[in-house]
Amino acid sequence: MAEEKTRVAVMQCDRYDIDLLTDKIHEGAELLGGLDRFVPRGGTVLLKVNLIGPMPPESAAVTHPALVRAMTRLLKALGCTVWVGDSSGGAIGGRAQTGRSLDVSGIARAAEEEGAVVKNFDREGVVEVTSASGGKMFLARPVFCADAVINLPKLKTHMAALYTGAVKNLFGCVPGLAKADYHRQAQSAREFGEVLCEINKHIRPALNVMDGVVAMDGQGPTSGRPYPAGKLLIGADPLELDAVGVAMLGRDIRDLPAYAASVRDGIGEADISRIEVCGDYSAPPRLGGFKLPRAMGQRLPAGMLGRIIDLMSSRPEVDPKACRKCNVCVESCPVGAIDKATKRIDYGACISCMCCHELCTYRAVKLVRAHPLMRLFSRPS
Repeated sequence: MAEEKTRVAVMQCDRYDIDLLTDKIHEGAELLGGLDRFVPRGGTVLLKVNLIGPMPPESAAVTHPALVRAMTRLLKALGCTVWVGDSSGGAIGGRAQTGRSLDVSGIARAAEEEGAVVKNFDREGVVEVTSASGGKMFLARPVFCADAVINLPKLKTHMAALYTGAVKNLFGCVPGLAKADYHRQAQSAREFGEVLCEINKHIRPALNVMDGVVAMDGQGPTSGRPYPAGKLLIGADPLELDAVGVAMLGRDIRDLPAYAASVRDGIGEADISRIEVCGDYSAPPRLGGFKLPRAMGQRLPAGMLGRIIDLMSSRPEVDPKACRKCNVCVESCPVGAIDKATKRIDYGACISCMCCHELCTYRAVKLVRAHPLMRLFSRPS
């Protein structure tokens, strides 16, 4: 007898119309057994959004507030109490930006108008968990207090990991500025993937609904281009959802270093041949014209391939004309590599985590070719 496959629903949805979103999410969930299979009727459900920074919904960098409205309405129909929460990246004056991010993104307003409770993870306390190596991790308390968690990631590229989606969205369960400590400790995409894997072992969403109505390509996860993908992805497991998302970009998630630990430890299904795509598609639909980010310099393999990657790699550089001197880049750099006065980057100290590029809401941190020869043939991004 053939082995039963896991299922991911891919729904066509080309606009942020509340009724359309509600219908498509309901239809996709029904194909997986119905929404009440994943959340208890009358229970408390946390919507874990993607709130990377204080960016508006049209930036395509955050979960769209319309998706929060649609999910809240569906859950309210089941008698659920709905929480909406996250911890965003970046800092100003040594303080995280989650409160401002909730406002600028429109998520706080959407949640409150729909009768949901906003949970700023930086203010809600933490739960201590133990990693496989015996170390301690501190994760946001609401994740463990809710009866169920629904993960609402955004479909985006990522300059250090190529792709970011459901697995990485749970990194926002690390409150406040502690996220910078993990970047400091895990300097390569593969090492950072170990952190993501550990978080995903402790936080198991009941359901994942990916916002790919307007995705982001190019230099994601904040400085890329809004891309009209017109898709919602719905699945029970973050890794299998990401496996389908990556396949839509023409890649295999098993080849991406940031997901190697999750694949190795089997936190979900990564083999696309073992995942049944249902809904409006029977296979992962390719996103035509979708631009992947160019290679980033990390800990490079030896030999010719390493030298080629080194030649093509990029590094961050602050554009003084675009810089607003908010110092988010300075205060968010986990290794203190950016001079506060001049915004010059010490590349000897830089670990290529791309936090400065990722968290600059003014897009003043450009990515330029690291090799002097290649800079002659390309302009700053």
